[in-house]
Amino acid sequence: MRLKTAAPLFSHAAFLTDLKRLSAHGGARRHLTVGRCLTAKVPPPRKPRERVEIPGLEMVTYGERMHYVPGLAKPAPQHWERDYKDPRYYKSPPAHEMRLYKDKPCYMFNQRTSALEGVRQAAWLTKTQVIPGLPAQLLSLAENPENQIPDQDERVQNAIKHARFWDTTEDRPRKEKYSNTLLLNLLHLCATLQCSHPALGRRMLAENYSLATTWKRGEDLLQIRGQNGLLLNSTDPLPQMSGKQEVADTADHVLDAFYPVSPTIDLQKVHVYKEEVNHTGFRDDYPYPHAHTLYFLESADPRCKLRPEQFRTKMIMFTFGNALARAHKLYGTRPQRLLDRPVTVQSVGTNGRIFQFMVFQLNTTDLSGDDGIKNQMWLEEDVELYDFAKVRPLIKKKQVKIPAGLAGYKPEAFSKFLALYLHGAV
Repeated sequence: MRLKTAAPLFSHAAFLTDLKRLSAHGGARRHLTVGRCLTAKVPPPRKPRERVEIPGLEMVTYGERMHYVPGLAKPAPQHWERDYKDPRYYKSPPAHEMRLYKDKPCYMFNQRTSALEGVRQAAWLTKTQVIPGLPAQLLSLAENPENQIPDQDERVQNAIKHARFWDTTEDRPRKEKYSNTLLLNLLHLCATLQCSHPALGRRMLAENYSLATTWKRGEDLLQIRGQNGLLLNSTDPLPQMSGKQEVADTADHVLDAFYPVSPTIDLQKVHVYKEEVNHTGFRDDYPYPHAHTLYFLESADPRCKLRPEQFRTKMIMFTFGNALARAHKLYGTRPQRLLDRPVTVQSVGTNGRIFQFMVFQLNTTDLSGDDGIKNQMWLEEDVELYDFAKVRPLIKKKQVKIPAGLAGYKPEAFSKFLALYLHGAV
């Protein structure tokens, strides 16, 4: 006896036929048994109900009765002023009503500013002559065998391996971690020379300090504000790099122009600010008042990634800001055409492999015009400490292109790092 099978309740061919017929008539597809959350459809926003106010005709509400009454309209919400201060619900007044509001704008440079023109823009804003390479008298400090660390190359390579391979529980450490670890390791190596150079003991590292300084460039008012990284302070100021004749020759230097781009492009324009603000970030009785070297990490702020040119601009601006703030403490805020003793500040920037070295000498605080004495800056760009640091070898077509471990170590980069650290103590 043959059993008859029941006809299927749902036919796939019939469903496709109905779907084609629906599409041919311009209809929309139907998602059967699929919720709105799975189809990624957002419900349309509700239109707010328009309230019509007729003069002389007021709605009767239950606001005075303090409870709901059927048949009466809902009262409009009233703004409630607290008799105490709650920072969670604070609303700032409009900018034009603030006490520090001024009609003249101020252009601020902070740690997240990405300047379009890069080093050229920073040189114009700070009235600085850019000199490629580091001074010869500075590089000679690390070439002296008495100023070198015992087993220097081996210990530097171990510092790199510690940052890239050993100081992590992951397969490969993040750049934010190993770049900071490498910088601290190199500073620790340099500090081991304190036994032979006692002047290194008169220094102190400071982190997360706030800088604020003001100057005028042409008709524009400029400020540098914010936190810029790790600062090495000293009880003694750094010696100047250029003599009086070299400083006088800077008057003939012509600053690069980038018309039609505005020199203040990408700087924050504000109308609420304090005039003539100047603060080094430390109290007046701080025992290490002189800024020696600033250390910048390219990946210090994961929410703000700067390109190499803009990263060098940040180094220049904050190094200039520290020098200018110190000059204002020594000589006052009145512009000085030529400082009796120029203020010298150094800076080092790195991303964990490539280093940027800079020495800035502030010769004048009269920055309004383009003529006269200029400041000086020595810049060494893109100095590689090593080529590769691979956890696993790079293999292509069954050939090892890059072996595992540290490869391509270049001792010249650490020699420059050590020279800047020893400057002022030798």
